[in-house]
This record gives sequence, C-alpha cells and structure tokens, in this order.
Amino acid sequence: MAGGLNRKISPASARAHTRKAKQNKNSSFQFPPGLLRKALALLFVGILAWAYQAIQPPPPKICGSPEGPPVTAPRIKLSDGRHLAYKEQGVSKESAKHKIVFVHGLGSCRHDTIARFLSPELVEDLGVYIVSFDRPGYGESDPHPKRTVKSIALDIEGLADQLGLGSKFYVVGYSMGGQVLWSILKYIPHRIAGAALIAPVVNYWWTGFPANLSNAAFNQEFWNDRWAYGVCHHTPWLTYWWNTRKWFPSASVLALSSDVLSSQDKALVNSSKRQARKAYMAQVTKQGEYESVHRDLIVGFGQWEFSPVELENPFPNNEGSVHVWHGDEDLLVPVLLQRYIAQQLPWIHYHELPGAGHLFPEAGKMWDTIVKEVLLGKV
Repeated sequence: MAGGLNRKISPASARAHTRKAKQNKNSSFQFPPGLLRKALALLFVGILAWAYQAIQPPPPKICGSPEGPPVTAPRIKLSDGRHLAYKEQGVSKESAKHKIVFVHGLGSCRHDTIARFLSPELVEDLGVYIVSFDRPGYGESDPHPKRTVKSIALDIEGLADQLGLGSKFYVVGYSMGGQVLWSILKYIPHRIAGAALIAPVVNYWWTGFPANLSNAAFNQEFWNDRWAYGVCHHTPWLTYWWNTRKWFPSASVLALSSDVLSSQDKALVNSSKRQARKAYMAQVTKQGEYESVHRDLIVGFGQWEFSPVELENPFPNNEGSVHVWHGDEDLLVPVLLQRYIAQQLPWIHYHELPGAGHLFPEAGKMWDTIVKEVLLGKV
C-alpha cells in the first residue's frame, strides 16, 4: 500500500498533466457557441430602440382635450373633424367691400395679422374685413399630422365657406404664409379675388429652376439653415430630433438668431408693435412644436406636387391680380429665386424693395401700400 502511494511519475506524464490542467483552466472562460453573437445582436437592437425613441416627438397637447390647453378662440369644424381657430377684425362681413384671409408665417398665430398695422382710415374707407386663423397645430387649431401642400388650401376654402365670405375673397400671406399662397393659386384659384405674397419662403427643391440658380440661392443661406432645410427635405423624420439637440445646427428662425436680420430688420424688431407680440407668443406653440413649426418646415421644404413656375394665370381677363413683394436685403429668404419666378410668370406683379429685409412690411405704412395695391391695383 505504502509503496503504491509513492510511485514515481515520469517527466512526460507530468508535462501532459500540466497541459491538460491549463486547457481546462482556459476553457472555463470561453463563451458558449453563439452567445457572443446573440449579445451583440441584443446590444444593436437596444441601440436601435433607443435611437427610435430619441427621434420621436412628444404627442401634441390638443386644445380642448383633457390634458390640453383650454379653447378660448372661436373655431370652425372642417369636414374631416379638425378645428381651425380664427380672429375677425376690420369692418363687419355684412358691410365689407373687400374680404381678406390673412395667412401667418412660421412661429406665428392668428394674432399676427395685418389688422395690427393697417390704418383705421384705410380699413373704413375701403370697407376691409380681415380674418386671420391659426394654421394647423398652431395656437388653438387642431394639429394635422397628414398635412400636405394641398390640404392647407382646402382648409382655407373651408374656413371661407363656413364664415360666409362669398364665392371670392382676397388672400394675403407673409413669409411661410406667403409660400402657402402658391398652393391656393394651384388648387382653389377660382375662389380668389386677388393675392399678395409677402416675402414668401422658397423651396430649393422645386422643379423648373436651373440647377445652378437653385444651388446659388441655397448657398446664400447660412450654413446651419442649409443643414436644417436639407434634413427637412431628405430625412423629414429627423426634423424634430435635429432641431431640438443643442449639438446640431437648427434653423436660424427657430433659434431666434439675429444673424438673419438685415439692418432694417434690426431696427424694426425693437418696434413697439413687434414687442407687443410677447403678450401672446406663449400661445403660438402651446400644443407643441412638432405639429406647428416643425411640420411647417417639413411641408414647406418637402416634396411638392407642383412648382410655382408651372402655375397658370388665375386672372386671364384681368379681373384680379397677384403680387409678390420682397426685399433685396432679406437674409432669411434670399431674393434670387423670387426674381426667377417673376420672370417665368409675367402675370405676377413683382415688387422688389431696395434695402428692405424680411420684416419690411412693418416699416411705416407699408401694409397700407400692399393692401391698396392688391385691392385697388394702385398705391
């Protein structure tokens, strides 16, 4: 027994035993077959899920809903069930000689109306009735997630019908609201008595423009705006995420950058009437930014079903007129493509103002001049 316990082990057996022990030791740290691939796949799916959640905008807080702001403005109900909030000013509809639907720009609402700037004498003398409204998602108008270039024109027609504006009415639009008027001229030209597009936003991807001209105009934008508008056009589903992250260059108009203000704009931005906007600015996006300003950018810079240069004259017998007004020092909407549109559409009455920026309608009695031109054909 004792002799068996003290038997000798050869050097070769000892080395083999050592190798086997090391192999067993190493094998205890190896992943089971396929586990690493599964772990990486789960990590990838987790990252995708996080990214998907990150780019999703929060749901809108719809006015009148249990969790939304209260409804304080008069509203009409459209055929699809949505509501549009509106504001009537000027003379009464019954006594009006001229009825105007005003379309506000990006980051604005029904309170941003030409009635704030028109002289009372002009309103009374010409018998001007003005209705402004919150475009979908703004103020107290319901959001429209399926909004298109055409749908806003039909919304305006529905508003006019329910308010009893008659078979024809005038339309005036400013900035992004001016861009909306192209869709009105396309889809409901038979309802229009006259139109004024004031500093209308351009879409650099509209067809019908020479490529070198579109590129030149696009490159006049600030670099951050080129990025922001490109995202809206090419990857619209990233618009909310892009414009709400500090490390990405958002659109200048959303960032309230003074870089896009001309010298005239900088003087006008401090005027008492513009400062008065502070009283209602909180109402503009109280339902959320995505279905208001971001949806505006997505539609405005997205794919259009038509191009303005393809439009036909809505007044072949000169029974009305279409006017485009633009400042040659507008840094927010460079003037280059407006000139081309005016050249291609000879029926457009084009007014280019030297030294004027994007806010030029608020200078002096400029709104009086614009309204007299579109209503009477004279200044």
